[in-house]
Amino acid sequence: MPVVLVPPGRVERWVTNFETRHGRTTLEVVEGSLGGVADDGSTFRARLPFEKVYDGPPLPRDLAVAAVAPADWGVLLVRKGGFAIARMAGDRIAAHKIGQRHVQGRTKAGGWSQQRFARRRANQAREAYEAAADHASRLLDGLAGPLVTGGDHVAVGEVLTDPRLRGLPVSGPWLAVPDPRRATLDRAIADATAVRIDVDNS
Repeated sequence: MPVVLVPPGRVERWVTNFETRHGRTTLEVVEGSLGGVADDGSTFRARLPFEKVYDGPPLPRDLAVAAVAPADWGVLLVRKGGFAIARMAGDRIAAHKIGQRHVQGRTKAGGWSQQRFARRRANQAREAYEAAADHASRLLDGLAGPLVTGGDHVAVGEVLTDPRLRGLPVSGPWLAVPDPRRATLDRAIADATAVRIDVDNS
């Protein structure tokens, strides 16, 4: 079932367009989301960002209002090649840090050479994760709202083992991103705050 990411301000228009394509649509609140069933059998289910539960009336306008970003939340993106961290105030970046780290590529050499390269890669990756943790502990100190993460699962997990970060309230959605750059961070913020709509077109 495909998933569509829709900015909160466009949810009403998206539902109107869905009804135009598929016929009269009955809306209902189902399991913390807004669901719709059209005359042709097509369905959708719209879920709030940050894994929030929707319990309002079955109206797209009210869902959009409920999808407002928290006053204080964060983004942590980590891969071996770099990291991006942002402290957010609603939809505005209050502070951020983006860093790139060189982690040596794999080698086809065998024996001792391969082991030496593996150790070097491991050391470089550890240093990259430590740098990300240092900046995250500074930027995200006292974070009140959710922390959305993405990049590489192992890399993010390594960073979050830092004792300074263990109390952060990690929330979905998980963001699959390439090596973080500023454009990557901006896209991740947009995806994190979007309403996620599962669509089944008949």
